[in-house]
Amino acid sequence: MSLRMPESMEECIYFTKRTIDDGRVTAWVFKENCSKCGKALMGKPIEKGKVKIRAKEYVCPECGYTVGKEEYEETLTANISYTCPHCSFEGEIQVPFKRKKIQLVNEETGKKKVVDALRFQCEKCGEDIDITKKMK
Repeated sequence: MSLRMPESMEECIYFTKRTIDDGRVTAWVFKENCSKCGKALMGKPIEKGKVKIRAKEYVCPECGYTVGKEEYEETLTANISYTCPHCSFEGEIQVPFKRKKIQLVNEETGKKKVVDALRFQCEKCGEDIDITKKMK
């Protein structure tokens, strides 16, 4: 299976390229067509020519149909191209775009922290690979 790479960021809701230990991960999620009219890609609302990136809903630019962020993102599929940090296997996988709460330990302080992550398993060794949400 060969995944289609996005040609521009306009067709993506999410895109990231990360290095995880000895592995690499590229993940992207394509926008879906409006479920009501089917003519245009759903996206964040645009006000005065700027996209409202913190908006809690997605809007169809054609018909104005609005869907909540959580409800819309649960229907999407994440496309992932990766090199496993555990066994160096190179693969591609599609998983539902659902972030889970994962507990990580900070190596410097030794404290546990709960973060949102997109988790999938390597097709060869079965180890979990996490794409954590970028922290500030």
